[in-house]
Amino acid sequence: MSQISAKDVKKLRDITGIGMMDCKKALDETGGDMQKAIEYLRKKGAALAAKRADRDAKDGVVIIKISEDRKAGVILELNCETDFVARGDVFTVFAGALGDLALANRAISPEALLQLTLSEAYSGETVADAIKTMTSKLGEKIDLKHLVFYDAQDGLVEGYIHPGARLGVIIHIATDKADILRDLAKDLAMQVAAAAPIVTCRSKVPNDFLTKEAEIYRQQALGQGKKEEFVDKIVAGRLEKYYQEVVLLEQSFIKDNNTKVVNVLSDFSKKHEARVDVIEFFRCQLGE
Repeated sequence: MSQISAKDVKKLRDITGIGMMDCKKALDETGGDMQKAIEYLRKKGAALAAKRADRDAKDGVVIIKISEDRKAGVILELNCETDFVARGDVFTVFAGALGDLALANRAISPEALLQLTLSEAYSGETVADAIKTMTSKLGEKIDLKHLVFYDAQDGLVEGYIHPGARLGVIIHIATDKADILRDLAKDLAMQVAAAAPIVTCRSKVPNDFLTKEAEIYRQQALGQGKKEEFVDKIVAGRLEKYYQEVVLLEQSFIKDNNTKVVNVLSDFSKKHEARVDVIEFFRCQLGE
């Protein structure tokens, strides 16, 4: 067997990011062939990923990437097992690279992103293979959990990442005054982060949600001894409060509790003679 030089070990480490001892072993096992050693380490990463597949990966980061013209944006959640790895540069830089790749290729789902190819900084691997390599490198399960892409040719995309990168929001607003709407769009993203609405408007609340809530309120009222003839009015009143909790437009505005989000949008629209419609949003809370 040929002698493995420290220079070759370092070169393999620079290419793969894997530890020196593992790189030396890979070169030993492959007779010093660099390409075979890389493949050896990839297979090792795949084996480790399979071994750790049943582990919980509930830590990680939320990443948002938005195009310069604000016409497109992506949010993704990349998970690992521990806070130690999640806060490390290797993991966060990798998560950022996935966000950039997703935005550049307009990937609309985790499955779509997994098939894309990363740059030479990650050996030109597909995202799926790079995740396996990263599992070997960091010794933890790595999982791409969420990815949502928004196209906003009719307005703009804005985002908000809460300090710590464990909570993020991306929002798509249709408008003809995108250049002056960014501050309000940022406020709305922060609104979603803080108040956790589930839909933009009342008509989008799922019927099964309403049915479930109504039944809970009915049983509560009956359990409190309310007369049957009053129960329907009580349920209707409590559903109104429910709408104010889960519908973005009906929530109290985080910067002024005395006004509703819908009124803030209406005032902005009148003042600037602008169209302002919240089309969609996605709130990503780490581990949920």
